[in-house]
Amino acid sequence: MPVRSRLLAAAITAATCLGAQALPYTTTTAKAATTATAETASSTEPVVSRGVEIPAFYTPPATLPAGDGTLIRTEPLPLALTLPTLEGPLPGRATRLMYKSTDSNGAPMAVTGAYIEPTAAWKGGGSRPLVAVAPGTMGQGDQCAASLGLEHPLLLNGRTVSVGYEDVAIYRLLATGAAVVVTDYAGLGATDRLHTYVNRLDGAHAVLDAVRAARDLPGTSLDSASRVGLFGYSQGGGATAAAAELQPSYAPDITLSGTYAGAPPADLAAVTKAIDGSELTGALGWSLNGFLQSDPSLRPIAEAHLNAAGKAALTDLSTMCVGDALLGYAYTKSTRWTTDGRSVSDIIASTPALQKFLDSQRIGTLKPTSPVRIATGVSDNLVPYAQARRLAADWCAKGADVTYKPILLPNVISPLLNHFAPLLVDQGNAVDWLTKRLSGKAATSNC
Repeated sequence: MPVRSRLLAAAITAATCLGAQALPYTTTTAKAATTATAETASSTEPVVSRGVEIPAFYTPPATLPAGDGTLIRTEPLPLALTLPTLEGPLPGRATRLMYKSTDSNGAPMAVTGAYIEPTAAWKGGGSRPLVAVAPGTMGQGDQCAASLGLEHPLLLNGRTVSVGYEDVAIYRLLATGAAVVVTDYAGLGATDRLHTYVNRLDGAHAVLDAVRAARDLPGTSLDSASRVGLFGYSQGGGATAAAAELQPSYAPDITLSGTYAGAPPADLAAVTKAIDGSELTGALGWSLNGFLQSDPSLRPIAEAHLNAAGKAALTDLSTMCVGDALLGYAYTKSTRWTTDGRSVSDIIASTPALQKFLDSQRIGTLKPTSPVRIATGVSDNLVPYAQARRLAADWCAKGADVTYKPILLPNVISPLLNHFAPLLVDQGNAVDWLTKRLSGKAATSNC
């Protein structure tokens, strides 16, 4: 079977395990991947990404509230996978959210997501806790948002393929009786800006403000004594790790009981080099798009180094989900995108402005004041094991409460499998560890 066919089959198989629900194809022109003006943000014109019309809910208003975490709007969110019971639908009742946050430049931004009130009772100590889930890599098109994945676990229309694989972790957490809030991050779902993929500040702020938004949502079983935990793997692991170390300064009103950060991309220079030429080369394009969105002063550098193929790839990827990138850009080398045939990593290494930007994205320079569990596969060569282990060591050196777990799995030929296999193997242990923290049990650091 050809490589692309195998990748598509794998994506569809994973979605089928979740419960497939395909979306109809629409011929409306796709939205351009640019930062929208306030006028565009308040427009009533539908936004369409790769043939998928994004619900009007996801278009932010022109004016945002002042307070971070303030709810902008909510509506019921129909879960695709539910089971009716006498106590109510399993796993729970979902609400779509839009809330205010602050981006890495200090500007206000609207972020979307979802809150799920679980049907299951919380059997741990104290009040029902809240877990903020930071999704792993979903893509950069608005149709890839995790909140839409709860409604449509498989999005397949002939132009895009998105799998709501985070539904598995979300449902496992709901089964413990913990409430869950999921963030879509900056610009993933919200149609007024491009998603700033793996931006440290944007991701951390979106996660912490999702907690604030969930607390303010009326009609939930949360109260002032509800403990809070963070849960994320890959892109999500980077977002929760960043949130844990930024919480004391950005969100002192939130007390964290524990944070799970799986395979965190703490050093983007190392990750950029690793993903180049892999099955997930598309993530390199999402990173570059996000860098340019966050810091427009880098655009002249991109203009000077990207050739026509590179510029076209970034535009193409800006509306893609993971499935699309696997089919369209697997094993592509960035040397095909540059004017002089050098790799993106080589260009970064020789350009001080790019080095400075990536240095500013480094996770591990601040000390978390709450327990953190870092888990990473020793054979992970997509989000490299060494840089994740260094994050644990950096935090340990600062006196943080760190539980570090290396996942021992064989090195296989596929970097993508080396990265995602630890997610599947360790997810139950990660949920158990966080559940204990939410029950009030102390963690044991192994620094």
